[in-house]
Amino acid sequence: QVQLVESGGGLAQAGGSLRLSCAASRDTLSIYHMGWFRQASGKEREFVAGITRHFVGTSYADSVKGRFTVSGDHAKNTLYLQMNSLKPEDTAVYYCAADRGATWSTSPREYDYWGQGTQVAVSS
Repeated sequence: QVQLVESGGGLAQAGGSLRLSCAASRDTLSIYHMGWFRQASGKEREFVAGITRHFVGTSYADSVKGRFTVSGDHAKNTLYLQMNSLKPEDTAVYYCAADRGATWSTSPREYDYWGQGTQVAVSS
């Protein structure tokens, strides 16, 4: 069973930065493709950023490209999301997720394991 625990959320001002962490079970980042998703109040969960197993490649939603960076640390079994130049529209609950499929996906339906989420609020 894969366990994912997010942390690092909080309140930031527009233009500020936050770094989210996702502590994963051992070897998760080597076995699974990983993704960051977010869900704003009243909206559907959406893809934010992802990284393939063994950190071969990354992908970003257009809305965060150039502002957010996804990375991972195998030794710490931790996934990160560095968020810079935050905007009020980035306000949401952020989730990390693991996808055991052969083909990496941006669809939340393809992900098998989810963390509990961490709230990010950006004030204008």
